[in-house]
Amino acid sequence: MKKWHAVQDYLVIVFCAFLLALSYHIFVFPNEFAPSGLPGIATIIQHVFHFKVGYMTILINVPLVLLTYVIVDHRYAVLSATFAVVFSVVLLALDYVNLAPFEYHTTTGTSTILAPIAGGVISGFCYGMVMRRDSSTGGTDLLAALVHHVRPEMHIIWIVFAINAIVAALSYFVYDFKIEPVILCLIYCFLSSHVGDTMIKGFKEAVKFEIVTDKPEELSAELLKHMKHGVTEIPAVGGFTHSNKTLLICVVNRHQIVAFQRIIQQFPGSFAYLSSVKETMGNFAHIKR
Repeated sequence: MKKWHAVQDYLVIVFCAFLLALSYHIFVFPNEFAPSGLPGIATIIQHVFHFKVGYMTILINVPLVLLTYVIVDHRYAVLSATFAVVFSVVLLALDYVNLAPFEYHTTTGTSTILAPIAGGVISGFCYGMVMRRDSSTGGTDLLAALVHHVRPEMHIIWIVFAINAIVAALSYFVYDFKIEPVILCLIYCFLSSHVGDTMIKGFKEAVKFEIVTDKPEELSAELLKHMKHGVTEIPAVGGFTHSNKTLLICVVNRHQIVAFQRIIQQFPGSFAYLSSVKETMGNFAHIKR
């Protein structure tokens, strides 16, 4: 099973690297804007000096991968190197493939934002999938990991933000002193970050109820009967009355909120509040009775 999981990690990384490289050829290169991170800087260099992003990506990632391997973590570095190599090779190989029928060229008006929207969503998807495999897309992520290892107090988000800000600022000067490429770069960065964050946190959103009650047995029985989810009981003491209470914790699916509220209304002496749960792990299956 451990070997199979390792194979799955590499398959996901290779697929995401191929998909991201393809999105560059379809949405990024045909339009005048730079994507996020160090690949954005490589795209600007390609636009100005005609030095291909595939070669530039390799040059950027080789020293970063070696430093990450020595300083940070071996496995993380190897997986990140796999993504970077596949991404660069596919980028260069697609130069010899006729993708003209699939390339999206923006024109004017609202259509100009469609390319960074599509590219940003794909980038965020690939980023999130790779991060969930304890890897990275190379470039900015490796640089951030190295800086964070040396300076743990420095938040990685500020490193990524600084690099993206540099890319956005350079876009104004590189693409004929126009503000549009800056805006398109920011749209790409925002969507890539937002979608990637969603992918990392997962889609298994739920709701956690915490209930303070003096009737834990009756309330627990109702919750188990109608909600089909387990309940955790914690002894508690009321701060005002100093009487013995019980804190019930129950995590349910979002569509069960209304049913949960109906049950709570049957126990007017109880106090409950809810909070969002971004990800559920372990045994969250419905209880079969």
